[in-house]
This record gives sequence, C-alpha cells and structure tokens, in this order.
Amino acid sequence: MSNSTVNYSYKRPTIDLLSILGILGAIILVMGFVLLIPMIIAFIYHESSWAAFLYPAIFSLIVGSGLYFLFKSEHELRIREGFLIVSLTWLVLSLIGALPFVISGALPTYTDAVFETMSGFTTTGASIFGGITSSGLANPQVETLPYSLLFWRSLTHWIGGMGMIVLALSILPLLGVGGMQLFQAESPGPTADKLTPRIQETAKLLWGTYVVISLAEFILLWMHPSMDWFESINHTFSTVATGGFSTRNGSVGAFDSVYIDAVITIFTFLAGISFAMHYRLFRGDVKSFFNNRETRFYTLITVLSILVIGFSLWFFNNYSVGEALRYGSFEVVTIITTTGFGTDNFQLWHPLGQFMLFLLYFAGSCAGSTAGGPKMIRWMVIIRNSFREFKQIVHPKAILPVRIGGKPVEASIERSILSFFALYIIIFGLGALAMAACGFDIKTAIGASIACLSNIGPGWGELSSSFAAVPYIGKWVLIFLMLIGRLEIFTVLLIFTPSFWKQ
Repeated sequence: MSNSTVNYSYKRPTIDLLSILGILGAIILVMGFVLLIPMIIAFIYHESSWAAFLYPAIFSLIVGSGLYFLFKSEHELRIREGFLIVSLTWLVLSLIGALPFVISGALPTYTDAVFETMSGFTTTGASIFGGITSSGLANPQVETLPYSLLFWRSLTHWIGGMGMIVLALSILPLLGVGGMQLFQAESPGPTADKLTPRIQETAKLLWGTYVVISLAEFILLWMHPSMDWFESINHTFSTVATGGFSTRNGSVGAFDSVYIDAVITIFTFLAGISFAMHYRLFRGDVKSFFNNRETRFYTLITVLSILVIGFSLWFFNNYSVGEALRYGSFEVVTIITTTGFGTDNFQLWHPLGQFMLFLLYFAGSCAGSTAGGPKMIRWMVIIRNSFREFKQIVHPKAILPVRIGGKPVEASIERSILSFFALYIIIFGLGALAMAACGFDIKTAIGASIACLSNIGPGWGELSSSFAAVPYIGKWVLIFLMLIGRLEIFTVLLIFTPSFWKQ
C-alpha cells in the first residue's frame, strides 16, 4: 500500500469519515477547476474581478487535492456514507462558491453570498440582489454586476441542474466505487434511472444529453438580434437547469420578444422532462418517450393550467387572446418546472390566475429532470392511491395494488412517497412559520417558504422581487429549505436522525 493511501486494515467504523473526506476532497478539486471558468470571462471583459475567482480556485485545488490524496480509499461506499457525502457536497460547495461575491465586494455580507450561491446550485433562482437588507444595506442591481459574476450565477445553475455529484461521477473514476449510492442520493425523484449497468457511463450519457440540449437553445437564442452570445449562454444555463437567474433586472420580460419567450418556454418545458427520456429519444426510442406516463401527465397538467390562466388573463385582466396565451403559457411553464423566469407581473393578475399559478408551486415536473418540487410521478401515485382507497372500502378483502403504466408500484416506494408528502407539508409549514416570526405577512411568509422548498425562486408579497429584506436568521432558514428541497428532504434530514449514527 502506498504512503498516500490510508491503512484500512482495521475494522471500518459505522460511518467511515476518512473515506468521506477523500471523496469530498475530489469534488472540491473539481470545484477548483470550475471556478477558473468565470475568471476567463473576467479576462475577456477586462474586469478586475478575476482575483475574486482565482483565490477560491487555488484554495479549492489545494484543499481538494490534499484531502483526496491523504484519504482516498478503494472501499465500497455504504448507503449512510453516500447520503452524508451528498449533503456535505452541496453545503461545502455553496460555502466556497459564495467567496467570489464577497471578495469582489458585490455583496456586503457572507450570509447574502451563501444565499445567492445556494440558490444558484439548487436552481432555486431566489435572489437577494436589487433590494435593501434588514440592516439597511443596499444590494446592487443585477445589471450593475461584472460579467464574470453574472456568468458565475448562471454557471452555478447549470452545474447544479444536472448535479455536481453526477458531474464528478462522469469525470472521476474513483467515484465509481460506490457511485450508485451517490447517484441515488442526489437524483430527483423516488427512484434513479440508470441508463447503463455502469454508473459512470450513465453519468456521462446524462451530461452529454444535457450539453446537447443546452447547445441547441444557445444557438437559437443567439440568432435573435437582442441577445449577444453572453446573454444567450447565461439564459441557456438558467433555462436548461430550470434555475431562473437572468442578466436583466426585468428577467426575460426585459427583452420584450415573442421569439425569445417562445424559445425559452419550449426549452423550459423540455427541461422538465427526465433527461433519461431525452437520451432514449435521441437514440431513436420515440415510443418509449411518448408512452411515458409521467411525461404525458406532466404535459396534461401544463396544458390545463395554461387554459385556466389564459382564460383568466383574457376574461378578467382584459388581455388579448394572443397575449393571454403568450404570458400565461410562459408563466405556467416557468413555475411548473420551478424555473422562475418572468415576463409578466403575476402579482397584478386576477385572483383566479394567481391562485392557479400558486397551486403549481406544489407541482414540480418529472423525476430525473432538473426541476424541483414534489414531481409528477409522486402526484400520480398519490392520486392512484386515493382512488384505490375508494375501491378498497367497497371491496375490503380485495388486493388492489397501485399501478402506473400497467405496472404495480412497489409498497416501499408507496410508503416513501406518502412519507415524503407528509414531511414536505410539515417543513413547508415550519418554513412559513419562521418567515412569519421574522415579521412578514401570511402571504409573504407562505410564498417564501414554498418558493425555496420547491426551488422555484419568485416569492410573493414583500419578497416578490428580492429576498434581501429577510433577516439573517431567516435567510439561513431559507438556505436550509433550498438544500433539503433540492436533495428531496430524506437525503438531508436522514443525517439528523439518531439511527443514522448508530451501529
């Protein structure tokens, strides 16, 4: 055994912290190289902010390589270690990724910087720029930021959309050891869809599909004269990752273009579909793509929501039919996919349209997509289970399994989904209670909690344009909500249970 490898001749503990440090170091090492990308943007635009990325990059490269070479292990990861690594990865990367905002002076406090970075990596899109903090400090407007910081915000979306763990799995062979534990813990949805027996190959295929779709949208946006290459790539990153950060204060609406609205609406909708399904479509498996029950249910809910909100805008807000469909479809797709872009101020809509849109905050798109929220497959199981209960009451002795696409849903998955929704509602309520304790009205408190827990972004009421006014303790509550929302509750909360640490 080499000197750089830890001796594991002793009995491994319940949770091997040394192995965790080794793999965490490898991911931090990748983060160091990622931080060099916006530094290149700073050089292109002759900005002095390049140093704000160089120092965190050097720190990440040194610390990451040190942890990896000191504590790397060839032992298979166990399930508890996998959950702990994923939770720590998202937290540590957000803490490191916040440094450029502070070093550059763009944000006055580290708390605000962590909030913005966690919002980026979790593809929430809730921003603290353009507002006044609870201590009276004025955060700058988005359009006054250096190009490198604007690019960094969007890049955190794009990396977080597919997942930093999935990125690391695709390029680092060492993470293939027990990589399935990491892949499952980070993947959105009740189950993870493996495309190949080898987890590293699956990660490469998913990222390849992700890049192809991103490239297609980038080209289409760049074709429009109102978007240069920089704004095109930033909005592409935010769209395909279903994030929502924009380079403009007025979001996508600032471009006032039907073409741009249409392109972003289409690609946002596509980003709400499982990327495993996209890969199968690229391989020519058209039948599998269009016969997928979750994709069809997602499409149905999207169309019905557009019709309801479109009618509300036309009938109550006096929009023309074209305007009602344009703005209604954009807002429906951007909320149901948890993207959070804006082209219209839904705070001014009729209550029918507002409430319909608010319901979509609890929807989410497909499992395996970059979207947040509960996911359509969970709603399908809940609905089927409810109808099953009606039949069970009439036929108490009958065995009536819940079926999706003709296949019975495993009892363990059913239990997991029911537990997920119970925890989801409890955490949402506690988050709203915390915001109310910070002094916000009910509408604002509820909106902030669900916007961060579902990784959607836009708040309601006082926080509809910026989260800067939230007190520091409230921001850390929302940061935690964004994290557990992105990792779908169980991954994070599990490490706080006593049974997780017991032998």
